[in-house]
Order: sequence, then C-alpha cells, then structure tokens
Amino acid sequence: MGLDIGLEKVGIEVLLASEIDAATRKTILLNKPNIGLIGDINKYTVSEIRKYANIPINKEIDLVIGGPPCQAFSTAGKREGFNDKRGNVFLTFIERILELHPKYAVIENVRGLLSAPLAHRPHTRRGFGYPPLTSEEDKGGALLHIIELLKNGGYGVSFNLYNAANFGSPQKRERVVIVCSRNGKVAPFLQPTHSENGEHGLSKWRTVKEVVRGLEEKDQEFVKFPEKRLKYYRLLGPGQYWKHLPSQLQKEALGASYYAGGGKTGFLRRLAWNKPSPTLVTNPAMPATDLSHPTKNRPLSVQEYMRIQEFPDTWKLFGNINDKYKQIGNAVPISLGAAIGKHILRLLSNQIVKERILNFSFSRYKNTSHHDFIKIRHKTRLQKALA
Repeated sequence: MGLDIGLEKVGIEVLLASEIDAATRKTILLNKPNIGLIGDINKYTVSEIRKYANIPINKEIDLVIGGPPCQAFSTAGKREGFNDKRGNVFLTFIERILELHPKYAVIENVRGLLSAPLAHRPHTRRGFGYPPLTSEEDKGGALLHIIELLKNGGYGVSFNLYNAANFGSPQKRERVVIVCSRNGKVAPFLQPTHSENGEHGLSKWRTVKEVVRGLEEKDQEFVKFPEKRLKYYRLLGPGQYWKHLPSQLQKEALGASYYAGGGKTGFLRRLAWNKPSPTLVTNPAMPATDLSHPTKNRPLSVQEYMRIQEFPDTWKLFGNINDKYKQIGNAVPISLGAAIGKHILRLLSNQIVKERILNFSFSRYKNTSHHDFIKIRHKTRLQKALA
C-alpha cells in the first residue's frame, strides 16, 4: 500500500493491485473502491491480469512494481528462499514481468535477499565431513538467479540497498530496490533528498517527534506491554534500551536472551524523539523487537505507525488491532515509494539521470549495490576455481 500511495503522490496512476491477505484486501477496497484487485498471482494469466487492470492487449505497460513476499529471505526467518512457497511467488512475479513486458519493472524486498542462497543446505550438513557449498548454496545465489532471469529476458538490471530515511521517511528502514529496464540499460541509483546531519547540502533526516506531534492520546489504538516489561520501561528514557538499565537488572530483564549473541538492540527499546524510528515491525510488543513510545509506557500506537510510515490520517484500516499493525508494518515507506516513482518518471521521459552525489552512503551496510555484488561473486567463483 505504501508503494501505491507513493507512486500516486508523484502522478503515477496505479491500475491494479495484487494482495492475498484478506484484511489488507478489504483495506485496499475501502480506500480505492475502483482499483483492479487480484489475489495470488500464481492463479492469474497475463490476459486475466490485463483484464483486471483494464489494459488492452495492444497497449504497452509503463511499469510493473511490487514487493513479493519477503519472509522467505528475511534475516530474521528460516531463509528457505525459493524452497519456501512464498519464495516461489517471487519467481512467478518475475515470470509475469517478462510476459507483460513493461518498459520498467521495480522489485522491492528485504536486505536478506542480498545474501540468500538459491539452494538452502541445513547448517547440520555443513563443515567437516561434508562437501563444500556449491555456487547455488553460496550467499547471494538467489539474487544472482533473479538477475540472470531478468537479463535473459532482455532487461538491464540495477539495484541497491536503500535506507528510507535518505528519501524523507522518518524511519531507518532498509530495503533492496531492483530497477529493471526493458531497453537493456543499467539504470542509475535513486537520488537521495535527505542525509543524517544534512551532509551534501541535503535536508536532515526527519524525526519521530516531527511526525507524531498533534496526535491525541484518547484517539489512539495500541496493544499493551505485560507488567513484567513495564517494570523496566519505567526506568528508561527516550532513545534508551536494556543496556541503559542498572547493571544488576540487565540479566533479570533479558533472562536467557542475555546470553544470546548480537547487540540485542530491539529488547526494551524506547524510540528517540530526535531521530527517525527503527524499522516498524508487524507487532510493536514482541520482546526482541520492542517499539515503545519515547516517554509513555506503551508500544507505539496504530496511529503513530501510520504517521511514521506517512499514511494520511484519513486512510481507513480494516480488521482488528493486530491486522492494522501488520498492514502498516509491512508497507513500504511512502517517501521511498515516491522516490522510486520520480525515478521511473525521469527514465520514462528519457531524462538523463545523473548521480548528483558520488559515493553516497545509501545504507549503513557495505557492498550492497549491483556493482559490489558482481565483484564479490566473481571473486568467490575465482577463489573456488583456484582452490
């Protein structure tokens, strides 16, 4: 939904949506009663898709855009990739792109896609006594397969990992955006409008305080933290998390998770007023990914979620409170959707799109673009050949 609103914000008419979640489908129709709406794309032919979009068979399509289910590639999940039925929807989406043959296609997905293998081998079958990983089992194998499918279909492919905060979103959400060009050219990167501290003459990142101001507490819907967590939240201020608790309480607060690896930055986490939000998740009260209000002893509300994702206050949501959190949490930040839309409009009008800022840090991670990906894959293959 965020992609659609972002595209429409810059003047792109969205003719068709594909959605399988029942509550989200009803939300779409509540807000856009005249849009074409289909379900599982595995069940629709190209001619049926054109029919629902009201696009004649002889009319060219400017853009196909979407974010196929990402759980199969998420760094927080099992990462079964294309072996997961949700991953197979990804392959169907690419097939539909090649069949519909639009001038441009855009695929949005999670950071985990950059490192997901094409074929998953369980960790219990790796290492001593087992053969080395094949190229399909290597990190990035799934993305390499996607690129090859698109290139074989005649499309030029570029991609990068983009932090939505660099495009005006009050949220540090990182998403892979793949731009596919039917003319075979490799499209330049999106153009940032914001930077953390106003570097490069850009606007500063937007903050939580900036976007949630004015919301009345009585009008908000939110789930509750259990009392055992509230005990610790009462000791934390804006921008703090479990490590800011008194040292004698830290182990007690985290329990067995205290001994787990990683930074555990999502535990007992209050948002800061003066920074963008972390990535919104589908439930703000899950222990490892808490999203607490900066000062109130509660999770972020549905209405605060909407403001952070930049949905208009007039947007109607169907379903219970968990459905609402899920719909907004799964959305693409509207500013990122608008940035993609502007980029495509420039390409469609044959404008020369130059990267105004060389070596801009689009993400907090390194080696995330198609340039880096190709270099690393070639290096890995060479090392295996020489081994």
